[in-house]
Amino acid sequence: MVAFDDLYGGTKSMFEEVLVERLGIDIDFVDARDPGNVEEAVNPDTHLLFMETPTNPLMKLCDIRAIAEIADTYDALLAVDNTFMSPYFQKPMELGADVVVASTTKYLNGHSDSIGGVLVLDDEELYDDLAYLQQIGMGNMLSPFDAYQVLRGTRTLAARMEQHESNAQQIADWLAEHDQVTQVYYPGLEQHPQHDLAREQMNGFGGMLSFEIAGGMDAAETFLTSLDMIPLAVSLGGVESLIEHPASMTHSDVPREVREATGITDSLIRVSVGVEDVDDLIEDLQQGFQAME
Repeated sequence: MVAFDDLYGGTKSMFEEVLVERLGIDIDFVDARDPGNVEEAVNPDTHLLFMETPTNPLMKLCDIRAIAEIADTYDALLAVDNTFMSPYFQKPMELGADVVVASTTKYLNGHSDSIGGVLVLDDEELYDDLAYLQQIGMGNMLSPFDAYQVLRGTRTLAARMEQHESNAQQIADWLAEHDQVTQVYYPGLEQHPQHDLAREQMNGFGGMLSFEIAGGMDAAETFLTSLDMIPLAVSLGGVESLIEHPASMTHSDVPREVREATGITDSLIRVSVGVEDVDDLIEDLQQGFQAME
């Protein structure tokens, strides 16, 4: 396998601790922002390319179309984790991906009351293989009630995603001008290094953003524990805003040296921007900054 080096912490831990250590699968982790790095890592024994775009939590993008061409050249499959964008803002299969992975727990459900995941593909033979493995081999199936909850959520997906994006863009713009913020990661900002690619392969910029505050772990703890409206929690994609500290929460299982090499520092904070009144959200964030003074 070849995989993006900046993946959700749980995905990366599963790859390294299960696929590599227990199943003996070779995985090369590369900075997939440059398709050339992906092509350099691929060889005739490569069966799967696994990408996440934008990545969690640094909002890095990879060129799906370019990497799909690399996969086709080597007769490998390209799987793309599309959780952050949902099918409303990004359609990887239209760009050449073979399999789309998404956590239905997040935007597809949208109400933080269901747990599940989905694989989307249009290859009948591969579908039959994966369906057998999921349903019979491992039993990874949604309960009927969870399926009902996700179905309910998809009915409001368009309206929710528009509000998530509108709020996130306004908050990103505000954070970018804040004197206690050193960096904002949001593909909707023109200063994002891959803004042009985001405009090309996405239909919007989503509701996820991350930012660096001035200070380290202590400053981050002060900021996060001073908020009243935005809960400290690791999930995302629900109608309510959530905030978290990747280094000590979602990516705590990733060794420090690996985290820091990919840019996940102690001063990095991730926000899943909800659909609340944006002025209320900004006021709450400002309260956290004031506590740091």
